[in-house]
Amino acid sequence: MQKNDVLRCKESIVRVLDIRENQTLIVTYPQKSVPLWINQEEIREYQPCKEEEIPSFPPEFEELSPDQRRIAHVRYTLIAGILPFIGDERQRCTMIARTSEEKGISKATLRRYLHQYLVYQRVSALAPKQKTPEKALSKDEKNMRWALNKFYFTRRKNSLTMAYTQMLKERYCDAAGNLISGYPSIHQFKYFHKKHKSLQTYYISRDGLKSYQRNHRPLLGDGIQEFAPSIGVGMLDATICYIYLVNEAGNLVGRPILTACVDAYSGLCCGYSLSWEGGMYSLRNLMANVIADKVEWCRKFGIRLQQEDWNCSQIPAVLVTDMGTEYKSESFEQISELGVKLINLPPYRPELKGAVEKFFDLIQTSFKAHLKGKGVIEPDFQERGTHDYRKDACLTMQDFERIVLHCIIYYNSRRVIEDFPYSGQMIAKKVQPCASEIWNYGLRQAGTNLISCSYDDLMLTLMPRTLGRFGRNGLKVNKLRYRHDDYAERFLKGGTATVAYNPDDVSAVWLLDQGKYVCFELIEGRFKGMELSNVNSVKEAQRNMEKVLSGANIQAKIDLAAHIETIAHSVSSSDRANIKGIRTTRRKEQGRTHIDHMKGGMKLGQID
Repeated sequence: MQKNDVLRCKESIVRVLDIRENQTLIVTYPQKSVPLWINQEEIREYQPCKEEEIPSFPPEFEELSPDQRRIAHVRYTLIAGILPFIGDERQRCTMIARTSEEKGISKATLRRYLHQYLVYQRVSALAPKQKTPEKALSKDEKNMRWALNKFYFTRRKNSLTMAYTQMLKERYCDAAGNLISGYPSIHQFKYFHKKHKSLQTYYISRDGLKSYQRNHRPLLGDGIQEFAPSIGVGMLDATICYIYLVNEAGNLVGRPILTACVDAYSGLCCGYSLSWEGGMYSLRNLMANVIADKVEWCRKFGIRLQQEDWNCSQIPAVLVTDMGTEYKSESFEQISELGVKLINLPPYRPELKGAVEKFFDLIQTSFKAHLKGKGVIEPDFQERGTHDYRKDACLTMQDFERIVLHCIIYYNSRRVIEDFPYSGQMIAKKVQPCASEIWNYGLRQAGTNLISCSYDDLMLTLMPRTLGRFGRNGLKVNKLRYRHDDYAERFLKGGTATVAYNPDDVSAVWLLDQGKYVCFELIEGRFKGMELSNVNSVKEAQRNMEKVLSGANIQAKIDLAAHIETIAHSVSSSDRANIKGIRTTRRKEQGRTHIDHMKGGMKLGQID
């Protein structure tokens, strides 16, 4: 018998830990006893065996998972200070008590770890066991899963109690509807739900996918830093302002629409549009403001501005929008002809355009506190019995736009941006944490992605387009005819072409010819200066008048035919007309029927 030998007698296994004269220190298995000193005669009947014969023999340390290896090391560290005192019961108990107090672990747990290690003599024996795969569901558990899917995880949002009741009704009642014995309790049902509950399934099944994506989806993206390494990525969005406005006469108009373009990298507001109309109209206004000289623009409102505080007169080469209809419209997508790349974000992902979302929040927060009682809407404006904020309205659109401009100037040049990802070069150059300072710094760096564009080219690009048809009577667009002196050959050949038109004035259209815009003049002068909707209204009114008179016109044609036939039938037809001496006969008839109108007038006393 030697130290660390493993001995076996029937189901009992012992490991020899130490030998002193006739005494042997052993640890037993499966009995979880502490190491004991016994007389060698007590284990004389035990026969040597291999370590692998010990039940639940642990695997090699390298075969463990990283988490198992970590836990095994932690547990071994707890008992490492006790191992030198295995043979001394008093010292061993003292070390177990001290370790328990220092580490906050019970003595029983330390003894269990110690027993596991001594039996197997391997650190891997201290590793936690791998989780066993889930066992197959019982019949009752299958019924509970069915009831949860059918009655709980639905848009009806039934309670667990209701789902449990429905399960009993459908699966645990006889043909007469009486409850049979052996049904699971409500506590078993709730436990099964808690054990197998998936929050993702819960939110999607009860509230819908859209609500989950908007309100519960994990926000794991890096936000704007994923696709905005430098200036030139503009984020577009629109919102309805929290304020009611009036017109010059003091009549309530409503709430204006604020549309903005914010640079994702610096946070600078590149341009804005404040209007009563949304859609493509507000987008055209926005893009026009983006390329405008901001100093001149602010001067129109009596605001003095330094160029470096809002130094933006170019279009960002990348525009990020949501799935709004105006952003996906064919008219707005035409801006890509200028070299602009459009990115339409998936639905309910506001964090991917957080820069413009935060802009709206900061701008409205800036003016709301100062305009209370002047039409500003509070969060309770839709509640029953609350104050009617429409009655407080007193600002006009021009007044409010001056306020918005001041807010934007503060946002761009005075607001401190916290937690901006500064580079070492920016810190060395002492770039101030303001949107305008970061923007101006970015203008001087490589990678700036901005596009210069004139106002006319921008507006022509964003105009709606349609198909025009050439013909001898001109270029026909929207049922109106247009001309150009240099296109006589095209008028003769015919064919179709893409044409841009202005719905606010039909006086001209622009033919897209090899990337250039060629202006065609309206032929029908009566429609010059009119809106396309008004032209259509005039033509529709004319068609309606023609429809009204069409019945009378047909009746008049019938009457005319009847009169002609009556006169024709009253004249007797001759078999042969005398065709000789036609000239003589004609002169005689002229003399007979000739009337001297002047002479007839004097006889009637009409001429003095």
